[in-house]
Amino acid sequence: MGTALLQHALAAQPEPLRSLKVVSAGVASRTGESASPHSITALKKVGVDLTGHVSRPVTQELLNRSLLVLCMTESQRDMIELTADPVPARLFLFREFAEEGTDKEIPDPYGLPLPAYEASRDELVAAIPSIIGYLSNLPAAVLAGR
Repeated sequence: MGTALLQHALAAQPEPLRSLKVVSAGVASRTGESASPHSITALKKVGVDLTGHVSRPVTQELLNRSLLVLCMTESQRDMIELTADPVPARLFLFREFAEEGTDKEIPDPYGLPLPAYEASRDELVAAIPSIIGYLSNLPAAVLAGR
């Protein structure tokens, strides 16, 4: 959900942010699975289409090509830190850039009822302006390389 929401938000930004490609990969994903029905429904309610989503696992190649790697939970970040070599320089939680005092983790709703997906969606949406702010402050040369 975070990938689709962030890509949707970036599409409304000026260049070069508008052209950034957002990719989804999971630390426990299998290749080729569709998004869960609850994910699709939760995003459809805010006008974002997730029906074409296909899962894939995180790979070192994907990490190496990434400008920024965002995780929802500390355990997801820990898994990347334990298995990646090298660990991405810009590996953060989705709410890492939110104001102080905000819980940085967003619970993963996998396997839970629709209201849990909607709550996670809303937390992801609330975090996106701080991610866009972070990206906006990166040097133009860094953004141009992606």
